[in-house]
Amino acid sequence: MVSGGTGQDGSEKADLMRVDNFDAQARPITPEDLALLHELTVGVFWPHRAHDLDVFISLGEGYLAIDEIGRPLGSAMYFTAGEELAMLGMMVTAPRLQARGTGRWLLRRVRKDCGIRDLRLSATHSGYRLYESEGFIPLGVIRQHQGLARVPSVPETVPGTHLRPLTPADIPALRELDRIAYGTERKVTLDMMLKLSSGMVIERSGEICGFALLRKFGRGVVIGPLVAEDERMAMALAFPLIRQHEGKFVRLDTSAQNERLSQFLTEAGMRLHDTVTEMYMGQQRRALEGMRIFGLASHSLG
Repeated sequence: MVSGGTGQDGSEKADLMRVDNFDAQARPITPEDLALLHELTVGVFWPHRAHDLDVFISLGEGYLAIDEIGRPLGSAMYFTAGEELAMLGMMVTAPRLQARGTGRWLLRRVRKDCGIRDLRLSATHSGYRLYESEGFIPLGVIRQHQGLARVPSVPETVPGTHLRPLTPADIPALRELDRIAYGTERKVTLDMMLKLSSGMVIERSGEICGFALLRKFGRGVVIGPLVAEDERMAMALAFPLIRQHEGKFVRLDTSAQNERLSQFLTEAGMRLHDTVTEMYMGQQRRALEGMRIFGLASHSLG
């Protein structure tokens, strides 16, 4: 049961939901909620560290559900890309409450906030039925590759191209490539990723035609976003970043359709760890051919 309303002073009262024998309260997430969010992610075995959650809190908005004594019950966030699209993420429900309606309650809160924006999310196995029942449409499977990196075979070169490290002068070109691949401009999110990342670009005739970013995340580092024209170019971009981190924990999330890239990552010690399903509501905006995303920034950011 969910209740809400307006207080005598005209302020909106926090939504309440009856869970078992206590009232749960949903309130906006703030930076002070870092420890509670971390407690939730640990409970579902997500690898997020404090610095990862700091980034999500700074980039998005959302709600935290707590019980009467302040224990975290669930969270839901959204990360907007202008007025066109929102990526839903940090959709976490404490395991003991995953069949009690808490996740649906929070999902509907963030959907309401997102208004008429198209929506996208990465559905875990436990969350898939909820999102499907709420009208989200499956697009494809995302493979989470991770492990202690080893240097794979040198990938096939892409004729007529040149690889080099990313420089600040490349940022406008990267924004445009990401806009094409992601389906709309996400300047705030991408600029944060650029601030936190090192990376590689690939050029053809002096024009940038792909890029890969690498930043600290979870147990080690993550490669993403990785934007390229095809799998061969994606492997060429990922190779130097993997080689630089030999012996360290490296992660890359990519579509299950990218079989050659998945084989390359497995050879590099980054075995398949888990899968999620990419789902959407409204217009499907992500590019499925040509310039597209071969490595997600994260499940919550796409």
